[in-house]
Amino acid sequence: MQYLSDLENTINDMVQKGRGVLAADESSPTIAKRLKAINLESTEENRRTLRSLLVTTPGLGEYISGIILFEETLDQKTDDGSGIPQAAWAQNIVPGIKVDKGKIPLALSAGDLITQGLDGLAERLQTYKQKGARFAKWREVYNIDHHAPTRHGIEANAEMLARYAAVCQAEGLVPIVEPEVLMDGDHDIDRHAEVTEAVQHAVFNALQRHHVVPELMILKPNMVLPGKDNRRAPAEEVAEATIRVLKRTVPAAVPSINFLSGGQGPEEATENLNAINQHYPHAPWNLSISYGRALQQPALHAWSGKADNIPAAQQALLKRARLNHLAMLGEYRPEMENE
Repeated sequence: MQYLSDLENTINDMVQKGRGVLAADESSPTIAKRLKAINLESTEENRRTLRSLLVTTPGLGEYISGIILFEETLDQKTDDGSGIPQAAWAQNIVPGIKVDKGKIPLALSAGDLITQGLDGLAERLQTYKQKGARFAKWREVYNIDHHAPTRHGIEANAEMLARYAAVCQAEGLVPIVEPEVLMDGDHDIDRHAEVTEAVQHAVFNALQRHHVVPELMILKPNMVLPGKDNRRAPAEEVAEATIRVLKRTVPAAVPSINFLSGGQGPEEATENLNAINQHYPHAPWNLSISYGRALQQPALHAWSGKADNIPAAQQALLKRARLNHLAMLGEYRPEMENE
């Protein structure tokens, strides 16, 4: 069937050792916050310029195999007039699209959230595919506090992820499934591991119920970490806890696990990824990245909205992409940050 060959081709183009996914799919409020940090207004032109400089970074395709875009970006053009999705693919970077519509409180379930966007999803995916998107991404979010997430919240979110993934595969787009257990809070690493394990068990049970083919999807999970208000764990501890949860929950058939950075700083996210690959070199999955801020932040500050700074911004992005490439191979060293 054609949709199966489309999915297989996309997986083959995206899942390669040493290459990862760049998340450039910030919602309107989030990108406004990022631009405000460099004293820029979130105009369409500023957003276009930023996303254009990302996909036109020379050599980026050596380290990045996919880019998640926001809906408006599918219709935007680079400075030379190419469509942004087409410019990405010119570097063998597969263009994809964030398709969820953001989170709201889950009714009658205090502390739990649920993501919207299933209505009309198949029709939207057909449009996105015509514009060049070959994969999609959907994020569910889990807060940790004394009462959350609840069993009801975990199961409701798993159901949403599974329904989304099934629609994607039916329409020939590879689904990136993103269940993010947040770092916010003062919980310890054991509590984060406990919740992450429960969440991922529920997600893969739901994916199986909805006949989602595990070989034709990508998982985008959080690493297992202490809460931001607790402490910063050494990379080896993060790696051990993260790998233990993955081994208990993720089928070997899933081709790639592309970690989100989830509030980690650029260097911290790279160091933790490196430890994961060093300590688990024979994993059944490709252990890679789908970083947003942890890849973009140095480039954003180097650019600061000035056209003359675009080459420096692209160099900053390329450096972070290269360092994460080395971390995917378990070959990163902190002193490389100063090279």
